[in-house]
Amino acid sequence: MHYEAPIRKPLIEGDKSYHDITLDVVRPVESSAPRSWWIVFSLALVAFLWGVGCILYTIGVGIGTWGLNKTVGWAWDITNFVWWVGIGHAGTLISAVLLLFRQKWRMSINRSAEAMTIFSVIQAALFPGIHMGRIWMAYFVLPIPNQFGSLWVNFNSPLLWDVFAISTYFSVSVVFWYVGLIPDFAMIRDRAVKPVQKHIYKILSFGWGGKAKHWQRFEEVSLVLAGLATPLVLSVHTIVSMDFATSVIPGWHTTIFPPYFVAGAIFSGFAMVQTLLIIVRKVFSMEQYITIEHIEMMNIVIMLTGSIVGVAYITELFIAWYSGVEYEQYAFLNRATGPYWWAYWSMMTCNVFSPQFMWFKKLRTSIMFTFFISIVVNIGMWFERFVIIVTSLHRDYLPSSWSMFSPTFVDIGIFIGTIGFFFVLFLLYARTFPVIAQAELKTILKSSGDNYKKLQEQEDHGDH
Repeated sequence: MHYEAPIRKPLIEGDKSYHDITLDVVRPVESSAPRSWWIVFSLALVAFLWGVGCILYTIGVGIGTWGLNKTVGWAWDITNFVWWVGIGHAGTLISAVLLLFRQKWRMSINRSAEAMTIFSVIQAALFPGIHMGRIWMAYFVLPIPNQFGSLWVNFNSPLLWDVFAISTYFSVSVVFWYVGLIPDFAMIRDRAVKPVQKHIYKILSFGWGGKAKHWQRFEEVSLVLAGLATPLVLSVHTIVSMDFATSVIPGWHTTIFPPYFVAGAIFSGFAMVQTLLIIVRKVFSMEQYITIEHIEMMNIVIMLTGSIVGVAYITELFIAWYSGVEYEQYAFLNRATGPYWWAYWSMMTCNVFSPQFMWFKKLRTSIMFTFFISIVVNIGMWFERFVIIVTSLHRDYLPSSWSMFSPTFVDIGIFIGTIGFFFVLFLLYARTFPVIAQAELKTILKSSGDNYKKLQEQEDHGDH
């Protein structure tokens, strides 16, 4: 059997047995929802319904309801699109990349992170659809041979790349998430008392019996999917960044975008995972599985990716200065000192300076501080997208077409609606599916469980 060094902190705290893990993981599914769950769910549902109202109003009246103008043709919606896609990156990264590297600390957090990926990609997909204006023409972006002659009209827009990237990413993430859930569905199936519930989970579990052959196939499929999903993490946000990088607008026309967008995506994704897991940990009493050690590990990733993003910002400024192109230099000067200076400095403060507090062990192991920073980082990443898009567009080459953008209540309503929709989906998921992969946790109980580690230490001392 594999033993861990005593210096490594246990990943499962308390005197836990295999049966205890089953009971703790299945409790939120089998018991009735706590009051705090209903309160948060009601708030999220109200926000979601408000967003639905704003979307219907947009489709009925037209894009003119948004704060767009002749100069700023893309603003709020595309900012939110890129922001949501970015948040979705951490899930696959935690699951796939850390699985390939055999990192045990991913096991308590991967399920929620994967669910977060799927739900945030759904939010992102809404925006290009609405942005088309005529949503009934949405099939234009799909690669289907059309009825209009020999041309495929669909390939004219760079947004087509996003359709390919996001649909691929979404489908792989759903399969990856679902495969990981199969042993847990089987566990709930075997415990279910109500016939309807038993039947539903029976269908979902695909006839899982827990045999050695089943586990072997499970391992193989997980590794294959992880291998497929890892390049997707890099490619999806690279493609999203190329929507901008292919233009000739100062501030967009830069080759640093792909790696910088990917680092920013992982950064914001991990911050969102922190926000959600700290809530889940508290509401469902999962403190012994989502430990301080897990939170610290994620904070280290946030600190690292935040520093990479900081380097990217400085590189951008340096390249603009070094290029000698006055338009490029002005674009960056305008960002820092122009009418949108507050957005630029909010971005800098939230994304570059705030993660640096994580160098201190006391702060990165503090639950409240982590929760605060995770929200600050996500606000900062939203500002980053806003700065890239709006400040580059609102002052172009021609001073005659300079203008300002300010969002209308419809813009804001749709954004709040997507946040509401995300939390509605996440809260329903937490009530129907196990939030922690119990089968995977059981594999590390004897090597990383608190009680087993103590027994091992006692045995080692006894031998000496």
